[in-house]
Amino acid sequence: MYTRRGDRGETSLYGPKRVPKDSPRIEACGAIDELNSLIGAVLAGAKAKEGVAKLREIQRMLFVAGADAAAELGDSAPRISPSDTKALEAMTDDLLEGLPTLRNFILPGGTTTAAGLHHARAVCRRAERRLLTASRSEQMNPELLPFFNRLSSYLFNLARLANKRAGRKEEVWKA
Repeated sequence: MYTRRGDRGETSLYGPKRVPKDSPRIEACGAIDELNSLIGAVLAGAKAKEGVAKLREIQRMLFVAGADAAAELGDSAPRISPSDTKALEAMTDDLLEGLPTLRNFILPGGTTTAAGLHHARAVCRRAERRLLTASRSEQMNPELLPFFNRLSSYLFNLARLANKRAGRKEEVWKA
């Protein structure tokens, strides 16, 4: 399917407004979409069933976040709320109960699943940066920034847990 409406470098936001495809808001939406796709790739290759439901829940939340980022504040788009951010905090707290305290920087990697989650965490941080850039010139939901900050923490610790469950030791970074 194609519409040809984007052939001149513009796309639609949530609603009828059209903007350049390289606008800060569209850059943020693209990073959110990339993150969601990357989580889908992690899920496709994951061997363990544990964590799949949580990652699917996160994918659904990312669709809401993408709509939220694409919408003007007055629009009736779905929104990320403080309860979504709190849910990520609770999910992270649950993960941390099964992990040793981190006292050093670790190198991303380990199992294929853990490496994919580390990659997702890095893309999540990019989405957070793009949202910050967009929010400097446009009014956006202020809850998006804390949400993506917590999501990156969750993905980092999920990667650590994936390695732990696979018996892979974390490789400490040494200068």
